[in-house]
Amino acid sequence: MKKQSQTPAFTMLELVFVIVVIGIISAVAFPRIGNNNLRTAADQLVSHIRYTQHLAMQDDRFDPGDNSWYLKRWQIRFSTAAGTHSYSIMSDITKDGNPNASVGGIIEVAVDPLDQSKFLIGTETTAFFNNTSKEKMNMNLDLGDTYGVSVVVAGGTTGSTASRIIFDEMGRPYRGSTNAGVPASVISGPADRLATSRITVTLTDSTGNNIQIAIEPETGYTHIL
Repeated sequence: MKKQSQTPAFTMLELVFVIVVIGIISAVAFPRIGNNNLRTAADQLVSHIRYTQHLAMQDDRFDPGDNSWYLKRWQIRFSTAAGTHSYSIMSDITKDGNPNASVGGIIEVAVDPLDQSKFLIGTETTAFFNNTSKEKMNMNLDLGDTYGVSVVVAGGTTGSTASRIIFDEMGRPYRGSTNAGVPASVISGPADRLATSRITVTLTDSTGNNIQIAIEPETGYTHIL
């Protein structure tokens, strides 16, 4: 007579082990779920930094008739205006450091490639549509209000404290300002403020969690650390 096969039962020790493992997984997984906004903001910003570099390489601003043509290069400009952390992608045609609505019929702010009706700017300013066309802005670029994160730009070894990153026609990153009103930060020549070390952009949420984005010198390669 054949013996019937028996399904082995879990011992108390095995059950306790399973419960402990589930607890560990929960402790690791739940904070990541809570940090989705921080990661989403970081992924978006990496994409937009790379897009800024793409625009700079595709749209060479060299003009032999303009001695300060390099100030018009494409850049990503971070701002704390209106009590929030936001950014815009712009080409500073007026060389005043601000994203302006129309200069000779040309808008300085980049069009959102995912929604042609919007521009890549996240905060209303008097220099951009005079605070009247909020519907044309991409509010995802308002990192403070949309994702609850703040931004700090550092590194580059350029001698500049400006919260903006500029790219040239070869995709190389600079850290400086095109605003002549900030002498300590202003770019004074085509190769001035060229990053010789890694530029970092640190995003921090309200709980103190942070993600750091790196822009490598020379290549401009952008990635999350």
